[in-house]
Amino acid sequence: MKVDVRTLEGEPMTASAASLAVGSELRIAPAFRATAELEDAGVALTVSARYDASEGRYVATRVTADATREDVEVNSRLMRALPIGRVVQAAAPHCITLTLEDSRVEGATWIPAAELSSTEGRIIPVWIAEQVTKHGGSDARMDIVEILYGTAALAGSPPTKLIQDELGVPHRTASDWIRKARAAGRLQGMNYPVGRQGDG
Repeated sequence: MKVDVRTLEGEPMTASAASLAVGSELRIAPAFRATAELEDAGVALTVSARYDASEGRYVATRVTADATREDVEVNSRLMRALPIGRVVQAAAPHCITLTLEDSRVEGATWIPAAELSSTEGRIIPVWIAEQVTKHGGSDARMDIVEILYGTAALAGSPPTKLIQDELGVPHRTASDWIRKARAAGRLQGMNYPVGRQGDG
């Protein structure tokens, strides 16, 4: 899903808007506004969300739908069918930033997670995924697990599933890596309660 992600003030979302530290090496935007053009539904859906520390994720605070075709009526039935959670999930990688340098160094370059991979639908480039799955217990692996967990959990979608899909590992392995990352203090401020539905 293509989304136009902006600050609540309407400015384009950039790495400089990510001012909150979460995990051990991530920074996130405290809030965002994302718009998706849903051609099949004939609607432009806009979702505003803010980071809620007690939930450990972004929560939607405002939803608007604008008809983009004359044959579409925005009513309660249409609103119930709109993919609000998917818009948040698509927007989150634009609001989560990381640095490939030492984060403690002033002037480190921060980039949105959405810019890590040029492959549509992926967060981590395939070559990095292959590399981190081969090297047991590496810091690089924990860095990638933190990025993927954060991208999923902050958006309210299942982190284990994203790690499985991105890294090509079984559920058991993904769960073990998440447990190790949490024990190492890498997942602070991010939470995905077991049993929560990720579809919004």
